[in-house]
Amino acid sequence: MADEELHETTADNQNDLQSADDTAAVEEGNETVQDAAEKTTVESASADSDDDDDLGIPMDRVEAVLNATVDKDSLSPQMQRMMNRQAENTRRVEETIKGTKSNPRWFVPLFCALMIIGLVWAVVYYLTSNYPIPNIGAWNLAIAFAIIMVGFIMTMWWR
Repeated sequence: MADEELHETTADNQNDLQSADDTAAVEEGNETVQDAAEKTTVESASADSDDDDDLGIPMDRVEAVLNATVDKDSLSPQMQRMMNRQAENTRRVEETIKGTKSNPRWFVPLFCALMIIGLVWAVVYYLTSNYPIPNIGAWNLAIAFAIIMVGFIMTMWWR
């Protein structure tokens, strides 16, 4: 009873949301879904639960749409729009990738090395209190901090 109430709406009730071109395709889609639902209820009693439900659409046609090798004139308007959107998204992604700039290969190893060198410089000063540069005292910490900061500032320009 509840299933019948869910499927009582028709494409005629939804005309204000869809264009006249799409009405026929929607009616075909509704019939296909209803036929598939009827087949599913009949098959579910006899079939195993691991079978895939393809809604009556041949798998070769689905693969052709996904691979963009299908004749576009034979597709429904919804499938044509889907393929056009996919092509547009692919074009945008390719343009975005071409437009991005990247850093030289030495950039990341350099800022990582600067941060590590600064850290090692500070640790060596704390352990020996005279080295890495003798007789400048706590300025060794300032040098270590400066080297670390240069490394961190370089990370802001990392692309």
